[in-house]
Amino acid sequence: MRTSFRIQDEYYAAVDGVSLTIHRNEILAIVGESGCGKSALALSIMGLHPTNTTKLEGQVNFEVQNLLELAPAKLNKIRGKEIGMIFQEPMTALNPLATIGRQIEESMDTHLKLSSAAKKRRTLELLRRVGIQNEQRIYRQYPHELSGGMRQRVVIAIALACDPILLIADEPTTALDVTIQAQIMDLMKELQTESQSGIILITHDLGVVAEMADRVAVMYAGEVVELAEVRELFTHPLHPYTRSLLQSMPASRKVKSKLHVIEGVVPSLQKLDRIGCRFAPRVPWVPASNHEAHPTLHEVRSGHFVRCTCYKNFHFPVESEGVVQDVFTENK
Repeated sequence: MRTSFRIQDEYYAAVDGVSLTIHRNEILAIVGESGCGKSALALSIMGLHPTNTTKLEGQVNFEVQNLLELAPAKLNKIRGKEIGMIFQEPMTALNPLATIGRQIEESMDTHLKLSSAAKKRRTLELLRRVGIQNEQRIYRQYPHELSGGMRQRVVIAIALACDPILLIADEPTTALDVTIQAQIMDLMKELQTESQSGIILITHDLGVVAEMADRVAVMYAGEVVELAEVRELFTHPLHPYTRSLLQSMPASRKVKSKLHVIEGVVPSLQKLDRIGCRFAPRVPWVPASNHEAHPTLHEVRSGHFVRCTCYKNFHFPVESEGVVQDVFTENK
């Protein structure tokens, strides 16, 4: 699919030809720096971009339906019921003027048509399910009365209210301390196992990816540059961007090794060169002849895809051997 945003009078693709498949009982992680198109992809799937400034092309196939072709009324029957979303920042995702109980019950009003007593029972059960104690008190409280970790649990409870079969989690541990992050990740893993749902996990934290994911898609400048099973990706990363991300992670077993610093930044939509390898400007020591003029995804091993042939001859200016392997073994 392609998602383009209007800037002045022109449209620029922030998600550019991305094609992914998510299965039941699977966690697909999408990783990359800020500005790579991860959240834009998630909001495109949910149909939450403003229609007057966004152009969606291609297909978003959910079971037998293309979500991009559905009328708003039909999309609303799927969104929140069969597809749930955990938003990035719980304080902005929650309504400060509504109680926690009311916000969890809201999607039930649309999709489940339960009585008031049944909705409250289900809400209290959801609060317990996401690890909240004193659920009767939390039910009556407002978002500002809860900690960041508690608010994130409430956002998860809202996403699970109608038992979706696909859950999109957009940076679910952002701004949480390490202990709470671990609790939230454990909770999501338990819920995924219980419900057998598919999860799209969007994150920039490769440690979380190693711990949680079954497969990993690495995004850069709106494109998927590498896609593989999680162990395969961490032990045999191929694309220069994937390798650079992994080499940028600290490894406790290599206390004297230097971290690789990726040159430059993700280009803005207006300045992005859409011809040739989009990562080439950030690895200037790699000859232009090593890049494809029109990079495509190549299946180099079963289920392992990589974009552009530049991976074949890529090297770091100063290689730090062993760090990539340590990233996986320390987190899995």
